[in-house]
Amino acid sequence: MDLIKTLINNHILICGCSCWIIAQIIKTIIYLIMNKELRIERLVGDGGMPSCHSATVAGLATAVAFSEGLGSTAFAIAFFFAIIVMHDAMGVRQETGKQARIINDIVTEITERGMSVMSMSPDERLKEFVGHTGFQVCVGAIIGVIVAIAEYMLIFN
Repeated sequence: MDLIKTLINNHILICGCSCWIIAQIIKTIIYLIMNKELRIERLVGDGGMPSCHSATVAGLATAVAFSEGLGSTAFAIAFFFAIIVMHDAMGVRQETGKQARIINDIVTEITERGMSVMSMSPDERLKEFVGHTGFQVCVGAIIGVIVAIAEYMLIFN
């Protein structure tokens, strides 16, 4: 029981989790508005607007700044962790999504032409929602910072 109480009282952990949850909900709502389709898997899926990874790590770094101070080792680690995650979301992960889209299109084209070289069921298609644009990463980071500031001002003070 002490473990659960300790986790619940960990403001930095709670802040990171709430940043992720809020960003995922926003992502699902934006997807619904843009595509006129509710896809529940967007609540836990990668890619799309905003970047939940960016929201989480930016919120985490902000929470560490409030808790430990800007001069702390913990903040330095959280800050560079956030930079690396956000850079990766725009780089490798975005390129992976582009490649998946192209491969899926090629497989669809081959299948539609009646060639039996390969076929993929909808479940086997590669995930195209993987990475983020710079704008999606920036919006995610802003959401994370705002959520962390709001939590520390309203809840943890």
